[in-house]
Order: sequence, then structure tokens, then C-alpha cells
Amino acid sequence: MSREPVLAYLLLGSNLGDRAALLAQARTRLAATAGAIVAESGIYETAAWGREDQPAFLNQALAVRTGLSAEELLAACLNTEQAAGRERHEHWGSRTLDVDILFYGPEIIATPALSVPHPRLAERRFALVPLAEIAGSLLHPQLNETVAALLARCPDPLPVRRWPGE
Repeated sequence: MSREPVLAYLLLGSNLGDRAALLAQARTRLAATAGAIVAESGIYETAAWGREDQPAFLNQALAVRTGLSAEELLAACLNTEQAAGRERHEHWGSRTLDVDILFYGPEIIATPALSVPHPRLAERRFALVPLAEIAGSLLHPQLNETVAALLARCPDPLPVRRWPGE
């Protein structure tokens, strides 16, 4: 049984290795396994959030039109991380690649494995800046505010700068 395509928003992040190449590889792999990438933000360099004693991240938001269920999309994201050599040693630690599901259509999902919309999105400038570039008018289904409004009142003071390397 085929399902209607859903527009999902993902956030890519990398702070180990060749960060830009890892983001490019992730885009290629996700396009092949998750669905068509219909929009992508620029790449931003951001200070590490949560544990600041680590290298800066490159982050990028993607809009993906997917026929996968949310759980299948999560599996594609985790497989993409694994293909990039992701190892999980510590919470908020350095990583070759992180792929988060920020939104899955207008759905609200709360399972032990998946929380969508991303539960800390409104607190994270490094996610909101690239997401606002491609989906500023997108309405958060729980907070009933647009991504642009969430960014305008985001309490996160860490700098997010357009990466000059792209």
C-alpha cells in the first residue's frame, strides 16, 4: 500500500572530519533513500550547543518529500548517520553526522523512539536559522507559531553564521 507523500524537514549537522563533504554525502544518501530533496538551506557554522568544549558544527536544513512513514524516515536518517561513521559515545558529543527530523508534515509524534516536532527546536538557534531560510512561514503544530516567530524569540545566544566555504 503506497502512502501519500509528506513534506518532512530535517537538520544535518557535523563537527568532525570533512564537515562539508559529510553533509554533501548525507544529502546524496537521503535523496536516494528518504525521498526528493525539494529545498535546502545554505550551510551555517555554529558553536556547539550543550557541550561547548568541542569543534564548531556545520548545519543545514532540508525539506524532503517522502513516501516513508515517520519511523521509516527515522531509520533512513540513522542509516545515513551510520554510513558517515557516526558513533554514539556521549550525549551532545562530537559527531561526524547528525540527522534530526524537525517536522514530519503537520503530525505530532510521541513514541519512545521519536518525538516530532523536535522537542527542543524552539531553543536552538542553530536549527531555526537554516530552517527559517527554507520554511520561515511553516507553522509549528504544537506551539502555533511560525518558524520565523520562533527564531525571533529564541533564547539561544550562540552565534550562527553563514559558512563562507560553500
